Amino acid sequence: QVQLVEYGGGLVQAGGSLTVSCVASGTGNIFDVATVGWYRQAPGKQRELVASMPRVGNTHYADAVKGRFFASRDNAKNTAYLQMDSLKSEDTAVYYCRCVVQGVHVYWGQGTQVTVSS
Repeated sequence: QVQLVEYGGGLVQAGGSLTVSCVASGTGNIFDVATVGWYRQAPGKQRELVASMPRVGNTHYADAVKGRFFASRDNAKNTAYLQMDSLKSEDTAVYYCRCVVQGVHVYWGQGTQVTVSS
């Protein structure tokens, strides 16, 4: 069974930076065969895509974070990162990591809270 755990959330001032990470465990180097994505959910809103990193190819970013957020992955460590720069109050949300294997098996982390104070 695959488990995803996010780390690194916290409180940051507007304009600041924060990096969150996601570590997968439970079944070998799953990141070698997975699409890994970052999502977020703000209070009262639906969960939305932040960045999606396919196994091969370019990373896709939501328009709201383009040029400010940078997603990366280290398959050997089964770890994904989301570097968030120039944070805004509207970036406040719970950030989730998602892993999709073979287009069928979907795994989510429990989320980590990011709060941006203005």
